[in-house]
Amino acid sequence: MLSDSMYKALNDHMKAEFYAAYLYLSMAAHFEHENLTGMAAWMHKQSAEEMEHAMKFFRYLNDRGAKVVLQALEQPTTTWATPLEAFKNALKHEQMVTGEIHRLLELAQNEKDFGTAHFLQWFVEEQVEEEANVEGVIARLEMVGDSKAALLFMDRELGARQD
Repeated sequence: MLSDSMYKALNDHMKAEFYAAYLYLSMAAHFEHENLTGMAAWMHKQSAEEMEHAMKFFRYLNDRGAKVVLQALEQPTTTWATPLEAFKNALKHEQMVTGEIHRLLELAQNEKDFGTAHFLQWFVEEQVEEEANVEGVIARLEMVGDSKAALLFMDRELGARQD
């Protein structure tokens, strides 16, 4: 059985994962509007991945006998000045999620909730990958600079994302 504090923290984090899916979907909509279909496709995949993360929390709460309580999501930003700005916003969000995962793990360890600590370990590793992926895109966008040709090439590359 989950403690009240762990239950609340996990349920709140599930909301953060749903919000991440919503944020990336907003970025996809923005990129589609800007005719950057590869970046839009990348963000669609990222949104779906974040939805999977939220559902892992959903299922875990259910498996632990806790009641899932869905919470209202804030409206995400809908426009970004440049693709670089959007991806920097994505990185900032991923870093926030990483911090939240670490706080959850610390709470689980302090409460000696080893099942939850084990569950969260996957997310610790996943966040390393999430941040690295976005940092890689940012680095390449910074190389692109103001070159529209390079931006279109990168858009095509991001559209080829397989995972």
